[in-house]
Amino acid sequence: MPNPVAMAIGAHPDDIEIMMGGTLVALKQAGFETHYLNLANGCCGGERHTASRLAAVRRKEGQAAAQVLGAIYHESFVNDLEVFFERTLLKRVAAVIREVHPAILLVPSPQDYMEDHTNACRLAVTAAFVRGMRNFSTRPRRQPVTADVTVYHAMPHGLRDPLRRRVVPGAFVNTSRTHRVQLEALKAHRSQQQWLQSSQGMNQYLMTLEGFALEIGRLSKRFRHAEGWRRRLHYGFCAAEANPLKDALGADYLENRAYEAALETGY
Repeated sequence: MPNPVAMAIGAHPDDIEIMMGGTLVALKQAGFETHYLNLANGCCGGERHTASRLAAVRRKEGQAAAQVLGAIYHESFVNDLEVFFERTLLKRVAAVIREVHPAILLVPSPQDYMEDHTNACRLAVTAAFVRGMRNFSTRPRRQPVTADVTVYHAMPHGLRDPLRRRVVPGAFVNTSRTHRVQLEALKAHRSQQQWLQSSQGMNQYLMTLEGFALEIGRLSKRFRHAEGWRRRLHYGFCAAEANPLKDALGADYLENRAYEAALETGY
């Protein structure tokens, strides 16, 4: 019987490592076949190279990072700042979803500080939604698949939405045991350390990941390092009660009961 499949989709090289990498490694350790896809090639994330040269550099860094994470690498599709919710790109993402047909799909937050992140979320979710629609053609053509997929949204960068409001996880995944691997994967993105320091004030690149993991761990009140997740509404994806991330990770998955209770009463 083949291993179950989990896939992480991000916007740019290093997004998966920062917000999803610990969970992806945990799923790998739990017996999942794992996949890694960034929609954009990272060509705008630097000042020292031409766009084409930088895309090549970041492709190698992404491949190295995926290898550290133990995930199968998929090629990016577009340049940075060209992640638009449009038909051609949707067809390409949907082809990958049909080919991989993951049971668990890890995607960006629906609210984030950068439009590439938000649009990557929309594309990944819609590609999963149309996975079984015979009259939606993909590029390249792939046959529809009908297996369930459960979609989980990562936390936004900074753990806040674009209007500075705190985003609360619906569940916490313990990444204390996978944190070292996650950091090693992020180290593969050497070109980003100088770029983010100069462009966005991230003076300690690796400490950005460390800070997020410690803060989410503190919110969990149980784990030292953690990643936060919000499970998407099941319509069109899976059974209402499906929660394969919880099933796979057991005690390393902690439901935020306050979040779940608030779902019934509104915010």
